[in-house]
Amino acid sequence: MDNKELTEQIIAVLAEEFEVDADQITPESSLKDTLGLDSLDLVDVVVLVDQNFGVTLTASDFVGIVTFSDFINLIERKQNEKAGK
Repeated sequence: MDNKELTEQIIAVLAEEFEVDADQITPESSLKDTLGLDSLDLVDVVVLVDQNFGVTLTASDFVGIVTFSDFINLIERKQNEKAGK
């Protein structure tokens, strides 16, 4: 899966789960502010990522994650690590 496909899938999953218009999700927009995330919602994000993208995230993975671009890059990096790339 290339970065564009991954981005589209992540946006679709998050928009549906957090009832946000997908148009509000841009690479430079804030992950937490756009989705209205609190600490409990981050648990939901971790579960969604595991179920939909096959990677497990930890709290430390979220350090430095501010934008959707940061988040997408994190998931892509984790998938590559898992695949041994």
